[in-house]
Amino acid sequence: MLGFFKKALGKTNEAIKDVAPKKKKHISKDEFEDILLESDVQYELVEYLLEGLPEKIGRVQAFNSLITLFQYKADFKESDAKPFVEMIIGVNGAGKTTTISKLAYRYKSEGRSVILGAGDTFRAAAIEQLSRWATKLDIPIVSTQQGHDPSAVVYDTIASAEAKGIDNVIIDTAGRLHTQTNLGEELKKMIRVAGKAIEQAPHRKLLILDGTQGSSSINQAKAFDDLIGIDGIIITKLDGTAKGGSLLSIAYALKMPIFYIGIGEQPKDLIQFKANDYINTILDEIFI
Repeated sequence: MLGFFKKALGKTNEAIKDVAPKKKKHISKDEFEDILLESDVQYELVEYLLEGLPEKIGRVQAFNSLITLFQYKADFKESDAKPFVEMIIGVNGAGKTTTISKLAYRYKSEGRSVILGAGDTFRAAAIEQLSRWATKLDIPIVSTQQGHDPSAVVYDTIASAEAKGIDNVIIDTAGRLHTQTNLGEELKKMIRVAGKAIEQAPHRKLLILDGTQGSSSINQAKAFDDLIGIDGIIITKLDGTAKGGSLLSIAYALKMPIFYIGIGEQPKDLIQFKANDYINTILDEIFI
């Protein structure tokens, strides 16, 4: 697992090497501050992390400081509902459709049956892209024409999954900005319709955040959470940015679990986020 995190944080670790080119047993507070800022950790959080640390910081002390940011209540377990319904939310360009394909691939690899719902009826390209992934992965999909009611897709997908005994439902949604009122109301309707199709659905609402946006994605996430309530986060494109430290800021600000991180374009390039591995991968570049 550490190897996967090393791939994901490759550019971040390169940035760390520019600040701290030589590994040491101990670093100063100033060095630790520079490393965190270079990794795109917000300044206020850096100050918080440095509080209580000695002037000379060892690996164990650094680890204990960083791991506290992930001590939020996190329920990674899926419910016993069948089908288990997930709704995937986020803005255009964050990697939503690709992430759906990765989730579907993961579930299928674990021996579960999956169906996709092309709920982004706002763009014809989104329907086409998701349909191509469904064909490639050999899994069923429920779709309609551009401009049709996405809530109907939600209902039909869940109903089809129930009728066929399918384990997992993954529903795409229009890539909207949280400031777009009409689309926000549409998203709320999709959630209500899911609950009518099967009790307590959607069982999980996952927000896709673009890792290249770094800490600037926090306000976006807060707005979506206020709108519909987010259950967890998937960070995409982390391998393409030096802003890997932003996960610390995201965890601290949002107090919600990071479920997965994307480390490439292929269906297999989605790994479960583990805070210990993430922190150790960063610290490996700093300490002997």
